Amino acid sequence: MRSHPLSRIAAAVALLLMILAAANPALAYASDAKAKSPNHPVQVFDVKAERVVKSVDNDKQYQKFARSWLKSVTGLAPQLKADDNCQYVYRVPLHKPAKVKITGTELVVKEVFLFKCDGKPPLLLVFDEQRRPYLLLFTADIQPFITRIGIPS
Repeated sequence: MRSHPLSRIAAAVALLLMILAAANPALAYASDAKAKSPNHPVQVFDVKAERVVKSVDNDKQYQKFARSWLKSVTGLAPQLKADDNCQYVYRVPLHKPAKVKITGTELVVKEVFLFKCDGKPPLLLVFDEQRRPYLLLFTADIQPFITRIGIPS
């Protein structure tokens, strides 16, 4: 029996947060602390390998990428079909919280998870101040980010 893809995504994010907590408890929830470059890096999580495969300094350019994604949000993502195509999740803690408006709701976001899934448009996972998840559609081009982070090459 195949697991539901949202379950896989939730498990991947939970595993990423557990890995961060094991490395440094203060990093477990970037939303509970100010995200500063040396302490809150941009990370690449390989879903199939179930581990962080790259961490880089969270500089102004990565902040600009994440904010452009949030500015281009078009709405909530529909439920995903079962597949195994989500290979990477990119975590970008924000230096300053950002506001995102969707379907009459305004969210305050402190970190962004970018999902790059083969054959599907990229998705953003964000959490509101009560840690409720929102899976979002957006229109910004992620290729400059992918090129800069270098995964996949």
